[in-house]
Amino acid sequence: MPRSPTSPKLLLLEQFARVAKALASPQRLDLIEALAQGERRVDELARATNLPVANTSHHLQVLRDGGLVHSRRDGVQVFYRLSDEARILRVVGDIQHIAEEQLAEVERIVRESFESRDQLTPVRHEELLRLAHAGEVTVIDVRPPEEYAAGHIKGAVNVPLNELGKRLAELPRDREVVAYCRGPYCMLAFEAVETLRREGYHVRRLEDGYPQWRAAHHPTEQGIPPL
Repeated sequence: MPRSPTSPKLLLLEQFARVAKALASPQRLDLIEALAQGERRVDELARATNLPVANTSHHLQVLRDGGLVHSRRDGVQVFYRLSDEARILRVVGDIQHIAEEQLAEVERIVRESFESRDQLTPVRHEELLRLAHAGEVTVIDVRPPEEYAAGHIKGAVNVPLNELGKRLAELPRDREVVAYCRGPYCMLAFEAVETLRREGYHVRRLEDGYPQWRAAHHPTEQGIPPL
């Protein structure tokens, strides 16, 4: 006997699909990565994703309708945050892993646009914890200052990519440098590594980004250290 189109199961599936539909946009996935760095204003999210403010607001409304973000108002400013960061990042991570394993186009893009730029094996979390504990590494966070202030790997130094060239003297040449940014496909870390290697530094990327590090419950801190 066919199910009624208004059966409770179908009604639930329609709501589940609403969440999936909210994720079905490269711009909204990019916004989720930006929000994984911390609560942000609409204009900050627009800058982080290179979108017009109006488009950013539209995508945020879709994400909110899908239950993926919450918003709050402070005067004329509207702030957004992920509604359940750990679960949302797990879902997005699973989507990435399935695509990496099953879609030939993803494999091609990763090979040509990412692996070709950095053929050294990235630093895994466990290795970075060991190196940091032994004092054998300098960790640099190449995200913008507001993202660093919202939260960063404990002991990391904020060297935004656009300041890297004029701050090379601050980085030691006698030990390894590890760079990280927003996530596994964030280009900021790739560009930082390229710049530092051209200058003769021993440098590698972290395997992913700050949100994944925090989700693994590794040491983090907030704010900007005093000079």
